[in-house]
This record gives sequence, C-alpha cells and structure tokens, in this order.
Amino acid sequence: MEELTLTTPALLFSAISLIMLAYTNRFLAYAAVIRNLSEKYKETQQKSLKRQINNLKLRLNLTRYMQIFGITSLLLCVLTMFLIYISQHIIAVWVFGIALLLLIMSLSLLIKEIQISAKALQHHLRDIEDHLKDK
Repeated sequence: MEELTLTTPALLFSAISLIMLAYTNRFLAYAAVIRNLSEKYKETQQKSLKRQINNLKLRLNLTRYMQIFGITSLLLCVLTMFLIYISQHIIAVWVFGIALLLLIMSLSLLIKEIQISAKALQHHLRDIEDHLKDK
C-alpha cells in the first residue's frame, strides 16, 4: 500500500468545495420555492400544492444531509492532513477512509434527490399535457 501524503486529502478540497456550493444553491432554491408555495397554499388550500410542499420538504431534508455528510468529509480531510503532519499515519488512513465513505454517502443522497426532482418535474409535465388536451 502506498503511503498517504498531505496532497491526497488536499486534492478533495476543491471537489468537496464545489459540491458544497452546488448543494447550497439547491438549498437556497428550495427555500425560495417553499416560501412561494407556502403563500399560495395559504391563499388557495389546493391539494396539489400540499403534495408539492411535501415533496420539497423531503428534498430539503435530503439536501441537508448531503451538506452534513459533505462538510464532515471535508472536516475529516483536514483532520487527516493534521494527523499526517504529526506523523500519525495509521490513524490518518482510517480517518481519510471515513471521509471518503461520508463523501460517497453525500453523493448517493444527491442521486436520490435528483431522482425525486425528476419525478416531480415529470408530474408537472403530465399536468401541462393534460391541461393542453382539455383545451
């Protein structure tokens, strides 16, 4: 097995930082949509809006966990670098392995969230098609 060096966990910094930026953008977009839907629901009490709000609630929770796992992964990469710096290589390897697993979990949740988002958009498209057929 090759020895873990400071550059190995450092390579993940830019990748994790970009992922976190994307997650934050998703989170902010959901927050804006939820606020708008909440106002519409207060006015109309439509069941379809309630379903959309519930869908967004699930997606928001997934995004929160994606962020938590991603941030923890980044934190463990920093800890790995510190452990390498103080010559605790065996512990560093284990901590880095955990960081990689957390990143895998974060990306897996992203896949799940994308599937839910795509399904929600398909429902909207179907509603539009049904509305066009009625005209």
